[in-house]
This record gives sequence, C-alpha cells and structure tokens, in this order.
Amino acid sequence: MLQQTRVETVVPYYERFLRQFPSLESLAAASDEALLTAWSGLGYYARARNLRKAARVLIGLQRFPRDYNALRALPGIGDYTAAAIASIAFGQPYAALDGNVARVLARLINEAGDVRANGTKRRLQAAARALLDERRPGDFNQAMMELGATICTAREPKCRLCPVASLCDAWRDGRQRELPVRRAAAGKKQMHVELLIIQRRGRVLMRQRPASSPLLAGFWEFPDRDHIAATATEVVGEFRHAITNHDYRVRVTRGTIDRKPPGFHWVRWDNLHSIPLSAASKKAVLCLSRQRSNGFTS
Repeated sequence: MLQQTRVETVVPYYERFLRQFPSLESLAAASDEALLTAWSGLGYYARARNLRKAARVLIGLQRFPRDYNALRALPGIGDYTAAAIASIAFGQPYAALDGNVARVLARLINEAGDVRANGTKRRLQAAARALLDERRPGDFNQAMMELGATICTAREPKCRLCPVASLCDAWRDGRQRELPVRRAAAGKKQMHVELLIIQRRGRVLMRQRPASSPLLAGFWEFPDRDHIAATATEVVGEFRHAITNHDYRVRVTRGTIDRKPPGFHWVRWDNLHSIPLSAASKKAVLCLSRQRSNGFTS
C-alpha cells in the first residue's frame, strides 16, 4: 500500500483492509468487487490481486515460508519485500533496499550513478550486503529505512544529527544535496478528458471495465464524452490525474442522453460507496460534492 503513497494516506486504508480481511482465508475468498472496493483509490491494483493470489497459495502450505527464495516465489513479492520479511520476521541475513535505504547508501559511498539504473542498483545492493549486521538483520534494515525517512531525507538532509555522518563520503565532500542522482525522466504526455455525469431518477450512467482491461479490470467509471453521444449541460469542475507517463486534465460535466448505450448501466448513487470506482471517477464524485447545487439528486 505504501508504494508511491504517503503513510498518512495509507493508514486508514490499511486499517479498513485488515478489518474487512482479518485472515488469509477471508482474503483468499474475497470477490473481485470486495477486493477492489477495499483497495480503490490506492492505485497499482495488481498489488491487491497479488495479495489475494498469495493468500490462496499460503493456505495450501504447512506454514508461512521463512526462506528468502520461497518468499520471493509468492505472487507480488519482489526482492525488497522478500528481504524485508525474511530479515524482520525471521532474522534471515538479507539486506532490504528500498528508496530510503538507496538514498542513504548513495550518499555513504558517494555513488554518482543514476539510482534507477540497474548497474547502480547492483552496486547499492552490494553495499547494503557489506554493511548488514547479520546478527540483527531486521533491526539493521529498519534502522536504515528510518534513517532515510527522518534524517537522510531527500531535500534537506540533517547531516549534523546523523549518527553515521563520520562514515559518509558525500558529507565529507559536501555532495549530500547532489545525491542520489536521478536522471531527468521523459516528460509526461499531456491529455484532456471530459467525464460525463448523466443522472436519471437517482441513478447515474456508468460502465464496468471488462476482465481484459490491463489495469482497471472490474472497476466502474463514468463515461468519457468522446466515447458516447451525449449533450453536455453544465461544467461541474476540473482536476488533474496522473497515470504513469500520462498527465490528464479532466473536466467533469453534467449531461443528458437519449438512450443507454451498450455496455453501460444505471447505478444508484447511494451504491457508489460499495462498488470499486476508478480513481478518476472518485475524483469526479468529489467535484460533485463540492459543487454548490443539489448534490447527487437527479
């Protein structure tokens, strides 16, 4: 849940998710709709599906895997997560390299390469392994994460408070604010979208993404004006919405339609909280709630 998402945003999602799915069995048995509704708004929805896949695998095992390679084989578990679980939960000697740790290490060893490049990642991982306290690997990994989150921060590192400043090559050379190096990424493609809010007798027109949709399968969304023949009546608001390398400027507009097009459904407004909405559609609902009108009435 914390991937590309701030802790204060994640906490209420995390707490609700555990209340809804308090065991492996409950998560493994979750329907797509229940799972995606619980995750809706966090993005990167493959993570939720992988959690459910992993729960289904774990139910068939005698015990939770303790070995790094067995953890790595679970759906959705990558190098970092496997190392974090193995070290923190089971005391296995694996160094966990997340963004905070990579920043600390890049400064410690004065790494001049782009931290997103594979070669640089390998050097940082090797440095992490060399420094790892194999007697207390979980504590070491968590200390490194906390050091990056609180002291060795991205913009204003607190070097005079740092317990390892005397070992830091970047601090010695006065380069701590230059590191880690991140090469400029390609500019995002600018896109314009108009979402339509078409209401009728307490219901709103929506469609559900099919299973073949690569990113948003199972999610409900408002129609895009480019895809259906509708008459716009009133602009509700605008917002920005970023997806990977696309930056969307989204206009939310009320509209009318003569007949329901194929593939769309009338959904009750008071049911929107119980179905998985796409992130853009959630933002559109917020636009409506802010508008000085009768809200969600027809």
